[in-house]
Order: sequence, then structure tokens, then C-alpha cells
Amino acid sequence: MAGMATPYLTLAAILFCIGLYGALSKKNAIIVLLSIELMLNAVNINLVAFSKFGVHPSLTGQIFSLFNITVAAAEAAVGIAILIALYRNKGTTDVNEMDSLKR
Repeated sequence: MAGMATPYLTLAAILFCIGLYGALSKKNAIIVLLSIELMLNAVNINLVAFSKFGVHPSLTGQIFSLFNITVAAAEAAVGIAILIALYRNKGTTDVNEMDSLKR
């Protein structure tokens, strides 16, 4: 059974690595947020794959995946709101410019 999950786990690992690269190397804050979302989607693929192809298949992975999607949506909404506020104050989306709490 574990051999059937290998393509899903490989896809999730590739997506996670792409997201990690984007989150660590890009300077645009919107790209960083999108990369974090990509990493969360890779985790969702892992949860569903382990839930379906695991030792004891159940719906637990799908339920955790739904919670993860909910948290990711809230994280994106709060992150975009913070970015809009920072853009209005600083005039840039460069993460290197967003290092202080002072105006």
C-alpha cells in the first residue's frame, strides 16, 4: 500500500521545496505569502495521502486538511491586511524594508 502513496508524497515534497525556496529567497512580500500557501498545500496533500494510504485508512487526514485550509485562509486574509497597511506607510512591498515598527 505504501507504494501507491509515493507519487503523492513526491509531489508534496516538490511543492514544499518550491514554496520554501520562494519564502526564503524572494523579496516581494506577496510572493512570500504565496510561497507559504504553497507549503501549506503540500502539507494538505501529505495529510490526505497518509489518511487514504496509511496503515489504518480513515477520514482523520481529510478533517485535519480542512482545518488547515481554514487556517491558511485566515492567515492569507490577515497577511494581506498587514501588507496593505505596510504598503500605505512604507510605499514598498520589499521585505527588507519592513524591519522596523516605527513610521
